[in-house]
Amino acid sequence: MAERDPAWKVLPKPSRPHDSARLHVTGEARYADDVHEPAGMLHLAFGQSSEARARIVSMDLAEVRKSPGVIAVFTAADIPGANDVAPVAGDDQLLADGEVACHGQALFLVAATSQRAARVAARLGRIEYERLAPAITIADARAAGSHIEPAQRMARGDAATALEGAAHRLQGRFAMGGQDHFYLEGQVAVATPGEDGQVHVLSSTQHPSEVQHLIAHMLQLSSADVTVEVRRMGGAFGGKETQAALFAAAAALAAHRTGRPAKFRCDRDDDMVMTGKRHEFEVGYDVGFNADGRLQGLSLHLASRCGASVDLSPAINDRAMFHSDNCYYVPDVEVVSERLKTNTVSATAFRGFGGPQGMLAIERVIDHVAAHLGLDPLDVRMANLYGPGRDTTPYGMEVADNVAPQIIARLRATSRYDERARAVAAFNVASPVLKKGIALTPVKFGISFTTTHLNQAGALVHVYADGSIQVNHGGTEMGQGLHVKIAQVVADVFSVSPDLVRITSTRTDKVPNTSATAASSGADLNGMAAYNAAMTIRERLCAFLSRAYAVGESEVHFTPGGVLVGGQTLAFGQVARKAHIGRISLSSTGYYATPGIEYDRSVFKGRPFYYFAYGAAVSEVVIDTLTGEHRVLAVDILHDVGRSLNPAIDMGQIEGGFIQGQGWLTSEELVYDAKGRLLTHSPATYKIPTASDRPGHFTIELWDGENVEPTINRSKAVGEPPFMLAISVFSALNRAVAAAAPGRRTIPPLDAPATPERVLCAIAAHGAGE
Repeated sequence: MAERDPAWKVLPKPSRPHDSARLHVTGEARYADDVHEPAGMLHLAFGQSSEARARIVSMDLAEVRKSPGVIAVFTAADIPGANDVAPVAGDDQLLADGEVACHGQALFLVAATSQRAARVAARLGRIEYERLAPAITIADARAAGSHIEPAQRMARGDAATALEGAAHRLQGRFAMGGQDHFYLEGQVAVATPGEDGQVHVLSSTQHPSEVQHLIAHMLQLSSADVTVEVRRMGGAFGGKETQAALFAAAAALAAHRTGRPAKFRCDRDDDMVMTGKRHEFEVGYDVGFNADGRLQGLSLHLASRCGASVDLSPAINDRAMFHSDNCYYVPDVEVVSERLKTNTVSATAFRGFGGPQGMLAIERVIDHVAAHLGLDPLDVRMANLYGPGRDTTPYGMEVADNVAPQIIARLRATSRYDERARAVAAFNVASPVLKKGIALTPVKFGISFTTTHLNQAGALVHVYADGSIQVNHGGTEMGQGLHVKIAQVVADVFSVSPDLVRITSTRTDKVPNTSATAASSGADLNGMAAYNAAMTIRERLCAFLSRAYAVGESEVHFTPGGVLVGGQTLAFGQVARKAHIGRISLSSTGYYATPGIEYDRSVFKGRPFYYFAYGAAVSEVVIDTLTGEHRVLAVDILHDVGRSLNPAIDMGQIEGGFIQGQGWLTSEELVYDAKGRLLTHSPATYKIPTASDRPGHFTIELWDGENVEPTINRSKAVGEPPFMLAISVFSALNRAVAAAAPGRRTIPPLDAPATPERVLCAIAAHGAGE
């Protein structure tokens, strides 16, 4: 048998375009809404709750049923099996039954001959409610004692004693808002009934297997009777990890009950109202430190608005706790996480999965300490970094791959941080209206699902007799370039061009029981599974060629110029044809489970992550103290992706993640009224970053290292970590606001997002000495 190369010996891969780049540009890329609609296709819409919390006294749907084009109307009573689209807790109903828990909740489902007919009819329902007092805010929920689970505590040492004995001590509070995913392709699903009760669902989802299992339970079918397919998504960012199930299940229900294909393409406003957001957090802290700014003790309280159901909030809030250290060692620390249940749409997964909230909390602490001592925040950051003898997290994991100090040092030099900081200070002295700020903040982000069993993946590789290769794997493509990376991995195994490798739609009938494409682990898990499948086929080919040409397996070499067998060179297509004639299987499954991770949630101890991804960013901003408006002037990033699978793809992810993080912290504001209605539910009222918000000076460099763990090609995940580089923008804005009242050695009361209104309020409060 040929020697099996360890995955980390795979040669570095060059940049290649996204596998669908040409199709995206020409408009030929097919999304779920682009699939041909057969005759008899039904279109769907939900009737939605107008109350945030109420008992349903009656539902009169007579006018709905009489509306033109309506074919069928379904309520909870029409669901044959489980009325459940929840990922874990079983508390998300497909259609409300008895009570509603948030404004916009689905009450009934309309199936009509057109989307417009369905939407018009869905608004004709007459619902009588018995209104109950809702809990809309974190304060409301706390007052009502409304939680999704008991508060969680993670600790090391004795924080209270350390705080009492510290040379300096500060307390503070601040808040950070949620965020809408604002994917370009909204929620959409197409369900087609098959024979014998089977159903095929084309869904824009990050988690095909979960959608499959939920639909099977809802329709009282086996999972084998339900096939879920995903070719691509027009963005997801976590918003299609659990949220897609609602729309896919609705389409499947309509198809099952009518025997006709059914499509749910959600209107953008309805999408924003009905689907979950990033968790809003309120943070309180009590920190002790010495004259150099080194933290001695920290008590951190994190409170999040989880919404009306559990969804993934336990894991998301856990990750916020895990990342509340970021790159810093705190000898005595206590982190308490409060998870509030409110009558707003359930908060859900979003890029970073709680990590950004925990990381922003500790960076705010660092900024406050620096302001109090009159030090540059970067010097305080450097004083608190993990290092020798200070290399264990509060949850007991050793930080064995720490490159944060080197990354920060290099970026500090290449960005000319110190020179620019002096220039910013000089500018602020001379400028009465415009004020600048600059900040360098690091990122340490743990890679793996913190729910251990999710760290597994499968793949299916076929080599055809002409030498072409088809790959199917459990990951989903949402624009992040996962498919082209895996095509490169498989092509490298056989030393052929990636152009010979075709990645097919993710399908539950090809690779079963898959985890969501989330936690930044899509390439790690699925890349290794595809590698293992391809290596199995290569080993068979080596053994076959060894027998056929009477040479040792060590004399069989796969090279870009062909397969060398003894003294002969064969094209890969020739080898495939000969193997087929020789009755050699050219198909194989592959499987991978992340090794070396374990975690005990009951004590918040273990090694929940396989490794950490690192990075750092310098952001320079300017604010107008008369209007509160700001601009990001310059950004410099140095980010660690290990040995990149595809540098161009990774650079795109870094830029996109940063800009999305910038939006969360500066402009993307979710506003609810006192009745729990989302007021910012369209592009007219919700401001995402645009091209004009991209800084004019924007440099990105990849750290020239490799993963210490044997991941595929020694690469590192890149989906989520860059998002948190944008914390540098918020820190810089804090310094700019502080410059409006020079001489005050405290931090301005600036909450996120730093909208013009909040900037003006912070300037006024800071100047008044509050």
